[in-house]
Amino acid sequence: MKILIAGLGSIGRRHLRNLLALGERDILLYRTHHSTLPEDELAPFPVETDLKMALAHKPDAVIVANPTALHLAVAIPAAQAGCHLLLEKPVADKVGPDLNALRTAVNAAGVETLVGFQFRFHPVLGQVKAVLDAGKIGRPLSFRAHWGEFLPGWHPWEDYRQSYAARKDLGGGVVNTLCHPLDYLRWLFGEVGSLFAHTGQVSDLDIDVEDLAEITLRFESGVIGSVHLDYFQQPPAHWLEITGTGGRLRWDNDTGIAKVYYAEENRWEEIAPPGDFERNALFLAEMAHFLALVRGGGPSRCSLADGIQSLILTSAVHEAAMLGVMVEIPPQFD
Repeated sequence: MKILIAGLGSIGRRHLRNLLALGERDILLYRTHHSTLPEDELAPFPVETDLKMALAHKPDAVIVANPTALHLAVAIPAAQAGCHLLLEKPVADKVGPDLNALRTAVNAAGVETLVGFQFRFHPVLGQVKAVLDAGKIGRPLSFRAHWGEFLPGWHPWEDYRQSYAARKDLGGGVVNTLCHPLDYLRWLFGEVGSLFAHTGQVSDLDIDVEDLAEITLRFESGVIGSVHLDYFQQPPAHWLEITGTGGRLRWDNDTGIAKVYYAEENRWEEIAPPGDFERNALFLAEMAHFLALVRGGGPSRCSLADGIQSLILTSAVHEAAMLGVMVEIPPQFD
């Protein structure tokens, strides 16, 4: 299988290493040489700096890992060329007509797609979903998701002010960059009916995008809760709490552990990841799933429709914050 990687920042490098770990060797790089990381590990691979020339190599699959605002400029031609897509999240920086162009190209070519929401591959979150689906804590009523990062320490090898996460022109901002909870909450609870949000650039960080978001979501199932995102928390923290009619649970990304309380039995249960679990296991499982999709077909663990619906949510967050209104979410885009 010939695989083209578009974008060689930190996530593109991670995908490259995981492809190698999974035995793939026919790898081509499309890059603009804006990466701030060392070049050594890229030396063995052929490079193209023109997308048309890169696609002329007829790759079977393209991994779209360039900055958010540039995703569709690669994804659409790649799909039109018949390439399967691993498309990093979010699929674009905003909802626009190019989403229809991408969907049309994907459907016309019949290619497989996977959107890079790696938390769908977390072994403990998968068990959390099983607990909820089985009704083990009753009917979910409320939740709180919290993710705070310290942006200057996130990629210590580069000036945080120049990173895609900090730049409006590259599709940055805390809502787009840390949008994972908006996806995994959909995965856990179903579709969002409406949301309200406050966002702002409130810290002393030297950036031109929002560094704080407080989002309230009402799901069609009736679950109500909130998502907190920020770029200034020290030390970083990422966790999820869910309360149901028959218990509650808390998952902590730092340890990977979920603790579940069963009210009827008045007991706690701990769900832990495998002993050798580490963060890259999510990306490795994601890549293995993508290779299996390319070789054998769907269903995709996180489809293009899922990715577009998450983008609709991030766009609705910006709209709600700007207008100060509750935003109704349209039915799933498919």
